[in-house]
Amino acid sequence: MVVFPLVLGPGILPVITEADEAARDLGVAVFSALAHAKDPGLTAILDALASGVADDADKSGSEGNGETDEGGDVDRVDWAEIVEIGLGEGPGRDYWRHLMATYTPNFPGSNTIVEESWREGRAKGQAEGKAEDILHILEVRGVEIPDSVRERVAECTDLDVLGTWLDRSLSAVRAEELFVGE
Repeated sequence: MVVFPLVLGPGILPVITEADEAARDLGVAVFSALAHAKDPGLTAILDALASGVADDADKSGSEGNGETDEGGDVDRVDWAEIVEIGLGEGPGRDYWRHLMATYTPNFPGSNTIVEESWREGRAKGQAEGKAEDILHILEVRGVEIPDSVRERVAECTDLDVLGTWLDRSLSAVRAEELFVGE
């Protein structure tokens, strides 16, 4: 296998500050904005891109529902989310969110499906981690863990409850003591 890495950066991609140019090829405009994310003129780049995204929506008749258009191309909401994620944390992302609130009513930051999925996945991962920690502490301490306790701990998704159980796991003599008072 031969690998030829493709590197995109500010030296290769043009700065696109005209809305009509951004609208002609949104893919290139998105990569340009991401490549020039540290550019002092980022706001002009994002203004052009936001306008280009809006122009593309007007041409395609897209309602920004997150589906691809008839040709299977990426739609404006997808492009908007790619830019938002690619900008990372900071003033560029904040400015982009402000622009998209104007141009796209269902943009990340307004509880889109992608954002909600990410939050739910993160919370689920935190709960699973705490549950594993509780069971591990009990095992290391030599406390016998009945299957019913193991299942209840593993199935719990309430981080506050798991936090309480984690504290109790440090001193419990029997695994059932995790649930005292509940």
